Amino acid sequence: MSDGRPAGENPDHSILRKASLKVAVRISAACAVMVLGLLAATALYLTNQLAHPEVPGSAAAGTAFTYLDSKDVLEAMIIAGVAGILLAGIVGWLSARSAIRPLSDALARERRFVQDASHELRTPLTILDTRIQLAQRNTVPGSRQSQDLAQIREDAATLTGIVNELLLAATAEAPDRSAPPADLADAAAGVAGSLQQVAEQRQVRLDFSAAARPLARIEKNALRRAVLALADNALAHTPPGGRVSIMTSIEQKRAVITVADSGTGITGVDQARIFDRFVRTAGTGTSRGQRSFGIGLALVREIAVAAGGTVEVAATGDEGTVMKLTLPLMGSGNP
Repeated sequence: MSDGRPAGENPDHSILRKASLKVAVRISAACAVMVLGLLAATALYLTNQLAHPEVPGSAAAGTAFTYLDSKDVLEAMIIAGVAGILLAGIVGWLSARSAIRPLSDALARERRFVQDASHELRTPLTILDTRIQLAQRNTVPGSRQSQDLAQIREDAATLTGIVNELLLAATAEAPDRSAPPADLADAAAGVAGSLQQVAEQRQVRLDFSAAARPLARIEKNALRRAVLALADNALAHTPPGGRVSIMTSIEQKRAVITVADSGTGITGVDQARIFDRFVRTAGTGTSRGQRSFGIGLALVREIAVAAGGTVEVAATGDEGTVMKLTLPLMGSGNP
């Protein structure tokens, strides 16, 4: 999929070029308003003078006078004003390009770093996956060790997918829209399995249920990351002895994943703001009184919006919080 950019062009150049042009247009617009104001004031002054002309009398004999037609004066002023506006636009554009050039260099270095880091990570991740497969061959199929290794391999695959997404973002290539629809129940069940040991260590019960098996047009790894972030947030704010449940369903022809916890609920902050990066609730004077939502929920919102969906706090209170991820429904099956 092409975005109209010439092949091989730095993706930041077109963005910065448009920004420079926008600055020039704004400067030209400001100059145009100022010039039009001056022209209007001059026109009013000339009109007033024409209404009360002062003709030199005989006392001024021998003194040279020059008479200008008001039309010629206005035309000259308009031409000078247009030239001034164009000159201001050119100067503004050149100044903006000069000011934005360091930003272009910084963005280029950032992209190179992400590209290099992504490439460097792909090789050890491939080696890790190979070693996991070799270890699986030495285990009894269906044994606890075999299941643990399969889970580790799935987690490694998720990490590989994240690295590939970073590389895709660094190259500014359009994401693949031809990927098959993702099964929300499979993704949610996989996340529940991955976090089961974490939940046990925190003495929290983690359940998964599927009222339906909806399909949504979303990249499988992105869906897993979103559900993982929601479940991890729920576990982080659920006390020992509590419960976290993940459920898939269909509501009003939309695919839905619901993550509910039995924590203390969200207080001291607007519920819509918890999807901002690193937002914190108001504390009670100590750091333990604060509830931090980090960056995970912000990524969930970005993933949901990119897929044409939404994420929201469906309910919160003393009995816990319910997060709801809603995506466009592509199909469904029985649980």
